[in-house]
Amino acid sequence: MTSSPNPASSSSPSNGASGPLRGVRVIEFAGLGPGPFACMLLSDMGAEVVRIDRPGAPPTDPRDITGRGRKTVLMDLKEPQSVVQVLDLLVHADLLVEGFRPGVMERLGLSPEAVAGRNPRLVYGRMTGWGQDGPLAQAAGHDINYIAITGALAAMGEAGRGPVPPLNLVGDYGGGSLYLVAGLLAALLEARASGHGQVVDAAICDGTLSLMSNNQSHRLRGLYQEQRGSNMLDGGAPYYTTYETSDAQYVAIGPIEPKFFALMCRTIEVPEHLWNAQNDRSRWHALRDAMVVIFRTRTSAQWCELLEGSDVCFAPVLTLSEAAHHPHVLARKGFVEVAGVAQPAPAPRFSRTPSAVQGPFPDGLMSPQDLLAAWR
Repeated sequence: MTSSPNPASSSSPSNGASGPLRGVRVIEFAGLGPGPFACMLLSDMGAEVVRIDRPGAPPTDPRDITGRGRKTVLMDLKEPQSVVQVLDLLVHADLLVEGFRPGVMERLGLSPEAVAGRNPRLVYGRMTGWGQDGPLAQAAGHDINYIAITGALAAMGEAGRGPVPPLNLVGDYGGGSLYLVAGLLAALLEARASGHGQVVDAAICDGTLSLMSNNQSHRLRGLYQEQRGSNMLDGGAPYYTTYETSDAQYVAIGPIEPKFFALMCRTIEVPEHLWNAQNDRSRWHALRDAMVVIFRTRTSAQWCELLEGSDVCFAPVLTLSEAAHHPHVLARKGFVEVAGVAQPAPAPRFSRTPSAVQGPFPDGLMSPQDLLAAWR
């Protein structure tokens, strides 16, 4: 194994794809949110992803980062002939990803059973918010609803105020996309050994419940209070939160370990009588008040000069546009340029089979006949 992973490269054609999933074929039914993001990850890791979209779909846009690295086939799935063509394509695929409400694929004639009849080795990925069954399975919803019933949303926000949606990172992408990808790859591995595919029922609510395992563990052990802003990792602890600087920017501080907390106290000159207040909740307000005053004495850049790279566990709070220019991100080549658009590089990184963006969205528009000829 090499000592360090190869950095992600910029676009490369699908027929020269690199990555550990090279040779894996994916049929993606066009959708929104977690499904496309999951397929972006598969494509970045070398899979050949073909998106089936409807005629008259919105114009493609190279700035659609989560749609990168695909070929696109336009098909009207309400037409019986199109369904026949899809089934013909699925004979040659390894993975299927769909994000419709439960029952839609069945009504189209593309149920797991129908597909397995043509390709028993295919892994059938189903991405929904509520799952394939249960009393809410047919209800509309979005990330905020799915994380609401899992306890995740209630845990986020300031003390004495309402819950704060964490963008759609926790539900759609954390509990959704990442669990879907893990399930697809596990089922693919098993299918190659057994010769039989299976359905992967990836529900955002299920994945988010799983994400909250450590928090549930803390609750069961009496280490977690069910009030927002009162715990170590929810902004309640004065040593794990953000502070405003003199230039109205913010910095993040997180020295959880006692030795790192002690280093922070010495470095930023916390009053000595508060040096032993880290685990004394009765003095958290006093410690926070002192740190508010301290961090307002310097600019963000000045705090970076003093603290960044030390064991104080410090970082400036950057905007999306600023992130690409941070020295660490630059050194790690965290962004790549594809078709003139700077975008996050593939992750994770592999030492021997590096991932690569296979092109912008769409990498190519194909007819089902041409794709089928290429896959045979």
